[in-house]
Amino acid sequence: MEDIVMSKLKIGLRQIRPLIKKIFFITIFSITFASCLKDDPFKIPFQSFAPASLGDGWEIAEPAQAGIDGEALKDVYRFVHEENNVWQIRSLLVFRNNKLVAESYMKDPDDRTNLHPVWSCTKQVIGILTGMAVDKGLIAIGNTISECLPQVAKHPEKSGITIENLLTMKSGINYSNDGYNGGDGKLAREVPDNSLDFILGLDMHATPGTTYRYKNSDPHLLSVIIQESVGKTTRDWAKEVLFDKIGIRNLEWRTYKDGITFGGFGILTTPREMGKIGQLVLNEGLWGGERIVSKDWLDEMTSAKVPPDETPFADVAFGYLWWKEMNRNVSFSMGHGGQCILLNKDKNLMVVITSERHTGGRHNLSVEDACSIFDMINRVVS
Repeated sequence: MEDIVMSKLKIGLRQIRPLIKKIFFITIFSITFASCLKDDPFKIPFQSFAPASLGDGWEIAEPAQAGIDGEALKDVYRFVHEENNVWQIRSLLVFRNNKLVAESYMKDPDDRTNLHPVWSCTKQVIGILTGMAVDKGLIAIGNTISECLPQVAKHPEKSGITIENLLTMKSGINYSNDGYNGGDGKLAREVPDNSLDFILGLDMHATPGTTYRYKNSDPHLLSVIIQESVGKTTRDWAKEVLFDKIGIRNLEWRTYKDGITFGGFGILTTPREMGKIGQLVLNEGLWGGERIVSKDWLDEMTSAKVPPDETPFADVAFGYLWWKEMNRNVSFSMGHGGQCILLNKDKNLMVVITSERHTGGRHNLSVEDACSIFDMINRVVS
């Protein structure tokens, strides 16, 4: 009998031994992981928001000179550095009256000059460039894509799509950004050599001009149209007529293997250079006394064209590739993960936020969180 009991005990020990090992390793891992979190916080401690002088064209001002409560602003920066609910944020910059007032980098001080992707903020640059092409009489928003691109003749169902349809994401082309049926991964890696043929070859999900769907195909077609109209890549033309004019030097813009500059994403730059794009909009298209883009275009670009009940974000309308928070009357640029340029024209105030680049879903910095931080800053500005 004792032999039987001992035998069963041995069998039982053999059966539970893997479980004991598993519990042991989980416990060790948990202790180690917790220790790592303690020693390696999500963000570095807040020290100062005093901007560095880089000779990059930005004039620097003290908060008091810009009509900002410096002590209250310091509390905002402490919050962003310490609050783990906004752990994604990498940088926060405040500009007022054409001057850089405050900047701090929550993960890496080298983010001040290192290039990082701004993802869909590229779309807002395409919005400005489209307006510049309209200003110069190269295109008109009522033009159909068949008038601009001879390749559309092979796709008659798309011949009625207008440039304005592309600007408001109402092309009706059945493209999705989620990787299915032509998402970012497919366009960047798996599409055949001609990205234009790929997009034009997709089915239609709606009649042009009737249904809003946020997608990368429409601004990419705008990039194709710009290239056709100016006779050079969108990237090269942008450098000539926009970036060089407003002093942007630290920027790269990816081009697809068919030679077309990406329209839906593709720009890598820094928070301070992002601020120059936003400042041009705040300046109503003027830079150093030179007219870069018309005020009329910027007013149209940042006005509500698609109402909030049709967009993914509460109380946020869509313009010509730019977003508008209706309750705050704030125009903004937004890239995947939480790359933002937020503009309050009434106060000549701009806030630039950059965040972790490769997050997704609930891990993104939300529009609501970005606007809440903007609210904190707006409240301490006279």
